[in-house]
Amino acid sequence: MTTAYADERGPGAGRRDAEATRTAIVKATRHLLARHAHGDITLKAVADRAGVSPPLILKYFGNKDALFSSVMNFEADVESFLDAPLDDLGRHMVRHVLTGQAERGADPILRIVFAPLHGEQGEILRANFRSQVSGRLAARLRGPDAGLRAELAVSMLLGLGVMYGIARGPHVRTADIDDVVNRYAPAVQDALGVRGTVRPAAAQRH
Repeated sequence: MTTAYADERGPGAGRRDAEATRTAIVKATRHLLARHAHGDITLKAVADRAGVSPPLILKYFGNKDALFSSVMNFEADVESFLDAPLDDLGRHMVRHVLTGQAERGADPILRIVFAPLHGEQGEILRANFRSQVSGRLAARLRGPDAGLRAELAVSMLLGLGVMYGIARGPHVRTADIDDVVNRYAPAVQDALGVRGTVRPAAAQRH
């Protein structure tokens, strides 16, 4: 029956299954990295969260270090993080951090907060964050001090994420997300040095 089922799925099914398995393993690893030190995360923990066996992780990635090196980057996350026009980017990034925390329990960008816990892997995380997040944001900004403006804006977003997801500030966590966006986004937009979109008062909660 297994062979017949495999035949029915067609020749591309095995590759799709492999891609789905790799994706599940990567997502599980990223989830754990946002909550625990690199040295405290076992292959079994990753396997349990991904719904696979530890040997299957070794099959796809070779060893634990190779697995963690493959997820110590932000390329897959920065696309959505920066996916807005410059004049609305502050609002977009603030909402991105808040909804990531509220809906998924952690925003992938906040993995940088745990870099000191990850030893040598933490250095990879830091370098990738500088080039793939703050560096990429700086490349979008015009005028002088683009790097400084980008780092200041990202610092504000990390602070908000830490207060929401790590310090678990009760007022931030229970506030309406639109309200927090309206209060916080203008400061982030100002740090970017880009004039923000002027929104009518009635539209600011949407």
